[in-house]
Amino acid sequence: MADRHEERDRPSAARRPAHERDDRHHGPASASPYGLSTLAPSISLVDVAGEIERADAMIGAVAHSKLRVIAEQIRALQAKAREVLDEARRDLDLHRARCSFSRRVGHVYHLYRREGGELYWSMVAPHEWGTAPPHEFVGSYRLGADQSWTPADEAGETPDMPPVADLVRKLLP
Repeated sequence: MADRHEERDRPSAARRPAHERDDRHHGPASASPYGLSTLAPSISLVDVAGEIERADAMIGAVAHSKLRVIAEQIRALQAKAREVLDEARRDLDLHRARCSFSRRVGHVYHLYRREGGELYWSMVAPHEWGTAPPHEFVGSYRLGADQSWTPADEAGETPDMPPVADLVRKLLP
């Protein structure tokens, strides 16, 4: 019991003078920060510096390769963002084209341009006009459930495709 009180009353190792401190390793030899045997290899400052230099080089190379991958992903995301914005602009422009009927999701409509540049929608395809359409044909588009327009040649399905199939097709590549 008296030994415990002596230890408690004694200042901690960090506050003791150097000649009173016991800085020896007291754990297992395999966990020692220095060699405990005369047969242990000597560790020189040059060896430690070389090990630190190799670690710095490896860490730098790993960080560089990870950052390069992230940069490539950022470029891919930027390209995808541009694509999404372009599609949104196109969809907005197509929704602003003149239309004299109620458009239904899943149907294909045909876009024409008058001489003055005005765009308008028609349910009549260019080949259904007989000889030639009355105005310049711009393209055929399918209206999606999300109010987006998909070029009919990219849709690749029947004109009266159900809206659910359109959504599934958009979600799955």
